[in-house]
Amino acid sequence: MQNTKDVVVIGGGLAGLAAAAYLGRAGRSVALLEKARAPGGRAATQESHGFSMNLGAHALYCGGAAHEVLGELGVRFTGAPPPASGAFALDRGTFHTMPSGALSLLTTGLFGLAAKVEMARVLGGLAAMNPAPLASVPVSAWLRGAFRTPEVRRFVGMLVRLTTYCADDDRQSAGAALAQLQLAFAKGVLYLDGGWKTLVDGLRGAATAAGVEILTGVRAARIGTEGGAVSFVELANGERIGAAAALVAASPRAAAALAPESPALAAHAERAVPVHAACLDVALSRLPRPSFRVALGVDRPLYLSLHSDAARLAPAGGALFHAVQYGPELAGRGAERELEDLLERAQPGHRDALVERRFLPSLVVSNAVVAADGGGYAARPGVRVPDLDGLFLAGDWVGPTGMLADASLGSARDAAGAILARDARRPLDRAA
Repeated sequence: MQNTKDVVVIGGGLAGLAAAAYLGRAGRSVALLEKARAPGGRAATQESHGFSMNLGAHALYCGGAAHEVLGELGVRFTGAPPPASGAFALDRGTFHTMPSGALSLLTTGLFGLAAKVEMARVLGGLAAMNPAPLASVPVSAWLRGAFRTPEVRRFVGMLVRLTTYCADDDRQSAGAALAQLQLAFAKGVLYLDGGWKTLVDGLRGAATAAGVEILTGVRAARIGTEGGAVSFVELANGERIGAAAALVAASPRAAAALAPESPALAAHAERAVPVHAACLDVALSRLPRPSFRVALGVDRPLYLSLHSDAARLAPAGGALFHAVQYGPELAGRGAERELEDLLERAQPGHRDALVERRFLPSLVVSNAVVAADGGGYAARPGVRVPDLDGLFLAGDWVGPTGMLADASLGSARDAAGAILARDARRPLDRAA
């Protein structure tokens, strides 16, 4: 063995960094392995021409597990809610004022009279709905059964896409989607000043201050075992790091490949269906149409938002838009062209002000849909791999806590706690 640690964390995204920080603070020696040149994963932010461009549209849910974990680890950030004005709904080719209250609901052309009456009732009652009975119900079945008018079904479906980033209504759990929608309505979200790299930098700083050794450009090849327990982590160059515990903060397939002797991980990798989004990130030197800031597709899985209107992401006078086609594999239209057309309709002549443009055709938003088949969150793996002692998981597909960053950071905290609890039991087990 080249060296030995108490724990090896594989993966330097938000989950891996947070778990390593918790373990380091508890006095454990930790090595964190990240195959890329820098940690952060999908939370990385590109700095260019004074713009801070996240990998697609990012929003931090207030009051969720991620917000709690960041506070516990002392990660500081600032930001603001999305634009409250200049929002439009796009339905069957026409932009309508986005209903945000009683007056706009009455005046918008998005709904007929019957749908307006139903929509008023729905907006007032969503917070009181119980997600639990809907855990095994697909979103598509819930929309058909719970809402009477087609306009309301489409609008609630749009809200589901907006808050979950998922357009797979036939697979996604309505209970999980409703809980996410309720969190958004109750607490809101933030666009972060400086982009999500502020979270990455904060978590990296917390881990480093706790004594974690962060190794970048280092790929883990496999997790070695002896007697059914973790013994070491082998690197791609053949070197080994001895450890009694390993925490994988990566995708289901990556976890299964690292520990092929675990049937439990193989089963989760087989079952997991990733959530994808096509993303168009555009930096402009000026805002051609200041009155138009947000567009949400009602009959199409589309999103457009001026993130720099809320957060410090652009130089003075500049504008940063993020456009998204949710579920490009299901959308039935070319994503890049559709998103370009959406932006041009919202901001005519935007190409004349173009500073930077980036198209991501199939970004992984989440490593697994929270599926109705299996009962929503109940089908997710726990942080402890049951058939391999000393192997733990963290990520947006792990544990019973929320979606997206909430799942990543919530499971990171739980996995670190499970490792510490295991360490506390081991002397008793040896004595017995």
